[in-house]
Amino acid sequence: MTRANPGGANSGGADLRPENAALQEVLAAEHTAIWGYGVVGDALPAAQRATAETAEAAHRDARDTLAQLLDSRGADPVAARAAYAVPFPVASAKDAAALAVRLEDGTARTWVRLLDQAVQRSTRQLAVDGLTACELRAVGWRTAAGQAPVTVPFPGLP
Repeated sequence: MTRANPGGANSGGADLRPENAALQEVLAAEHTAIWGYGVVGDALPAAQRATAETAEAAHRDARDTLAQLLDSRGADPVAARAAYAVPFPVASAKDAAALAVRLEDGTARTWVRLLDQAVQRSTRQLAVDGLTACELRAVGWRTAAGQAPVTVPFPGLP
């Protein structure tokens, strides 16, 4: 449900509806990542859980920032689902790292979409920062999962 003026024009007259729709997509991806990191953490040995907890906290911070921004624009932030499908069984630390890569890559794709739809400079900066953070985390998880290459030339793009 959307409140009055759900992303109409900003003070400069620019239409914020496409930007707000992209913000909602990123928010939905952040919800997915937060839930997914619970699965990741459960499959890791206790000594390795701090990395998953740090990543989950970063996604929670991003979620909170996005929800506040949407709320300030009069748009109702998309809610988290009760549960999400896991794309494959997660039975080992290597599986957990592979899931974390999927979470970061999926979230990175939505940050790229936001970057494409951003009207405001502050939103573009938010998207660049979010995309960068996802790729930095993904590099560590790709390493832990034994994936190569550990970096991608254009994070968030196919």
